[in-house]
Amino acid sequence: MSRLIIHGGRRLRGVYRPVGNKNAVLPMLAASLLTDEPVRLTNVPDIADVRVMLELLAALGVDVASGPGTVTLRTAGLRRRRLDPALCRRVRSSILLAGPLAARHGRAVLPPPGGDVIGRRRLDAHFEGLRALGIQISGGPVYTFRRGALRGADMLLDEASVTATENILMAAALAEGETTIFNAACEPHVCELGELLRRMGAQIEGLGTNRLRVRGVARLGGAEFAVGPDYIEAGSFLAAAAATRGALTVAGGLPADIQAVMGRGFQRLGLEWRTTAEGLALDGAPARRIRRDWEGATPKLEDGPWPMFPSDLMSVMLVLATQTRGTLLFFEKMFESRMYFTDRLIEMGAGIVPCDPHRVVVNGPARLHGARLTSPDIRAGMALVIAALCARGTSVIDNAEMMDRGYEDLDGRLRAFGAEIRRE
Repeated sequence: MSRLIIHGGRRLRGVYRPVGNKNAVLPMLAASLLTDEPVRLTNVPDIADVRVMLELLAALGVDVASGPGTVTLRTAGLRRRRLDPALCRRVRSSILLAGPLAARHGRAVLPPPGGDVIGRRRLDAHFEGLRALGIQISGGPVYTFRRGALRGADMLLDEASVTATENILMAAALAEGETTIFNAACEPHVCELGELLRRMGAQIEGLGTNRLRVRGVARLGGAEFAVGPDYIEAGSFLAAAAATRGALTVAGGLPADIQAVMGRGFQRLGLEWRTTAEGLALDGAPARRIRRDWEGATPKLEDGPWPMFPSDLMSVMLVLATQTRGTLLFFEKMFESRMYFTDRLIEMGAGIVPCDPHRVVVNGPARLHGARLTSPDIRAGMALVIAALCARGTSVIDNAEMMDRGYEDLDGRLRAFGAEIRRE
């Protein structure tokens, strides 16, 4: 187990170059199971979750060839249908292998998936959708998925689950007839998976909306795809620069729809980025003030399914609010345990009032001081790193491997922006 030692008080400045979207590449790796032909992905982030997914696929017999930023997968030699329990415990994304493995290879045995402990993460939408397509599911907590007659179906998901939408979409691509998925997730990474499947020969309509229509095909082929930028990582680094009163430019910018969704949160904290020849620039040096609602009411920042503000950015924005003048209510609607890390911020001197598991009120600005901390999950871990960068004195963050699951070379890149940080 490693730890990060951070000496706070330095402003972050520089040009940030986005890596590939973690939440897009993980289902794309699973999609390689739908064909025997090569699937080549570029702009692949070098993070722990990707490495574990590649280990899971290799253990099934998939030929994995990887280089800097690239992965080529060939499933023609697939031998096994049972996923490795130890590897499944390390990532939530192991659930994404169930749909394509059962749909094309007849069976999948799935031990319990792992991942961040941020609240209950139901699998019901996965199971109900795959069953509607003709995949039989038995057992528990180790589940066996068996393909029956794979036929399209009309379904209404009981929640707009990203991974359930992706799992069903991959299986439906090979189902006979037409499948309609209503209340589908429409996050950018769902759209990217859909575009990869289209290049493989899938017939999909409605990407970017909450109603998807899939016409099944007999077989899918290989494809090459460049993974889009990780806007959650980009938002995290922008929040870090703003919280330290620094300045950061996102090289090449971000797609317009992502800028609009993320921008609402930053604007709430009085921050506006601008487009330059180099990319998307944010200057955190000017005085920041939380924008109040009309008639002076206390504002709130709340998350939700796309295009609401992303849940994965709530933790880092909360830390940024501790360094911003004003009062802001954070309403975390997606996960009931995501806000628990705020106890650590209170110990560091933050003006935070917890209301219930889903809501906290932040009063800023606060002078934070260094502390000994432990990273509880990927996004809270990054939030604690940002708090340490703002704090007076030295902070130690244990369980640094947690952030490695979602952030490529985190300490190295922060050092490049001027942070005083090292790993032991």
